[in-house]
Amino acid sequence: MPHRAVIHIDLDAFFTSVELKRHPELKGKPIIVGGTGDPASRGVVSAASYEARKYGVRSGMPLKRAKRLCPEAVFLPVDFESYERESERFMAMLHEYTPLVESFGLDEAFLELEFAEPGKDTLPRALKTAEEIKWRIKKELGLTASAGIAPNKLLAKMASEMKKPDGLFCMKTNDVARIFRDLPVRRLPGVGPKTEARLLRMGIKTIGELADSEPLWLERNLGPTTGKTLHEHSRGIDASPVVPFHEPESVSREVTFEEDTGDIHFIRETLYELTEDVTSRLKERGYRCMAVTIKIRFSDFNTITRSTTLRELTDSMNDIWQATLTLLEETEFPGKVRLVGVKASKLTHRKTD
Repeated sequence: MPHRAVIHIDLDAFFTSVELKRHPELKGKPIIVGGTGDPASRGVVSAASYEARKYGVRSGMPLKRAKRLCPEAVFLPVDFESYERESERFMAMLHEYTPLVESFGLDEAFLELEFAEPGKDTLPRALKTAEEIKWRIKKELGLTASAGIAPNKLLAKMASEMKKPDGLFCMKTNDVARIFRDLPVRRLPGVGPKTEARLLRMGIKTIGELADSEPLWLERNLGPTTGKTLHEHSRGIDASPVVPFHEPESVSREVTFEEDTGDIHFIRETLYELTEDVTSRLKERGYRCMAVTIKIRFSDFNTITRSTTLRELTDSMNDIWQATLTLLEETEFPGKVRLVGVKASKLTHRKTD
């Protein structure tokens, strides 16, 4: 598909930006969101403002350590309900431009635009659309976003990271070799710490070096799937479609961490809060569920789901959390985690029980 136009939109420092809307007096100060907002508690950092990140504060870090690194920081509790309201407004805005919207958590999405004249260069028109979306996000939502425009999802994602925060970058196919040449191989989506270490042992430090490597040699050393995929990605090749996500017969919540984490306590705490929200929604809408699913996306973008069927219909937080926790405990973690989610499905309305 030579005339694709994909936009990747990523809300900047989403959790902390939402908090700043409610607390404008904190603008310019280091803000850390996590747990109950008490840095002396056992909680972990869910999000940190750019000012706090300068001190080394990162998602998944214990709040106590974050306090030591940045003693002047303002600590705030996690408020998923507020973040979700803002996310719903954000996603509704994106759907005004195209039905092809693939969301990744609350604050990130791909859009694929379709134009009536496919023979013309679509990227300039996509660039204007991205500019308009960014302007509306700032005006209507009071937030900022970084956007990347490119012929495929891989390049759009990398383009959106080029000029954060509040950035806008268009990456054309002809620009790939020049832009990728000296970038560290870790910048390529799908290259986590373990893959990076293997590539470094193979003498590959940059994406350009990866692109120049023999595909068969990569496949022998990294496996046929990984080797082939990384070689294609290093050259900007990605045919994956933008897939809209619709689940009208389920209630789900997911969140993308600002930074990949291997802290199982943080992952469990986040899943608990997501489960609370899902359960609350079930009760508000008058539904009970018969199945529970967890979703986990790792740093290499590999995504798994684990599901279980309950013994009976329920809207009990205790029942749904026990199912979620059991699924989590049965899951192996080959690497750090980027996203987690919980879904209640096989719903029955109380009126039809």
